[in-house]
Amino acid sequence: MKKIDPSVYLFSLGHLSVDWCQGAIPALLPYFIQHYELSYQEAGTLIFANVLIASVLQPLFGYYSDRISRPWFVPLGTALCGLAVTLMGYCSSYGAVFLAAMLSGIGSAVFHPEAALMVNRIAAKAKGQALGTFSVGGNAGFAIGPVAAGFCAYKIGIHSLLLFGIINAVLAAVIFMRMPAVLAQVSRYREQEKGQKSQAGGDNNWKAFGILSFPILARSIGFTLSNTFIPIYWMSVLHASATQGTTALSILFTLGACITFAGGLLADRFGYVTIIRTAFFCMAPTYLLLTHTTDIWIASLLLVPAAISIFMPYSPIVVLGQTYLARNAGFASGITLGLTTTLGGVFAPMVGWAADRWGLVFALQIFWIAGLIGLIASFFLPEPEQE
Repeated sequence: MKKIDPSVYLFSLGHLSVDWCQGAIPALLPYFIQHYELSYQEAGTLIFANVLIASVLQPLFGYYSDRISRPWFVPLGTALCGLAVTLMGYCSSYGAVFLAAMLSGIGSAVFHPEAALMVNRIAAKAKGQALGTFSVGGNAGFAIGPVAAGFCAYKIGIHSLLLFGIINAVLAAVIFMRMPAVLAQVSRYREQEKGQKSQAGGDNNWKAFGILSFPILARSIGFTLSNTFIPIYWMSVLHASATQGTTALSILFTLGACITFAGGLLADRFGYVTIIRTAFFCMAPTYLLLTHTTDIWIASLLLVPAAISIFMPYSPIVVLGQTYLARNAGFASGITLGLTTTLGGVFAPMVGWAADRWGLVFALQIFWIAGLIGLIASFFLPEPEQE
């Protein structure tokens, strides 16, 4: 294992703080439904608004970061997400909650491209390991956020969501104070790269990035739809309790945090394309079996290869995107970090529509179809030179 810059761990904590806010919003929906008398459509619209604005704005902020780097976007995004969840604890109308959900999406979009760009620049020769560490923070945030938000809203009181704002504000301040040292380190690495390799700022390979868009879509479908439908599948098809359904999702994300980090390490050793190809090789048969079993124990065991297929390619996809678009690494980060976790949300209403008409099992066949598409596309991805 290579030694990575300690600042990577700070950015990983920032990633955790942003995504624990993103993960908190779904856990608060039952509270809003009960206290504001929302319909399920209105509740779902809160998630859609949050996901949509993050998906649209992240590539835009990434493109902006390429042209004029704004390192203070990192602490700003952290603070905005904490503020958004805090405001949800003090809103008195659906419209106000809707705006807070959008603010959280904006904070996420501001944070991710610039933070990933900074991690890339201080990673030196351990880019996979560094991006894996950074990504683990996000996965941990998605796992912790619902638990923390649920405890605040249903045990202590909704106003205790102030906790999110306080923690994110403190972390934002720490990142802001640390930023001058990070920028100095970035400058040193850039000088070293110029001396070692004149092509460090190579040309953009848009064809390769276009091919990468298919694994990005496939991974996003697996991530988002698993997050949405695994608890429902456990209850509706496997006849498990709501607690068992939630536990299955928690197991998936806990495995995911470890596998994301391992995926980064393995990518540095065996190649980014190889790891992506291996992940999608797992995804197609795993989800084909998972969506056809009625045995809860078999389904639970299948969560292991399911986690491998969803989380192992995350870091390699981000690094490949930054490599293919060497001149626009911020834009690439916005696409890879943003769309690999949110684009699948666009398919959620369509999958729900299909499930209403033809059954949940039929609708969830999109999982293995997406895995097959990602696998086929992976054979056309060029492997960049390993430094």
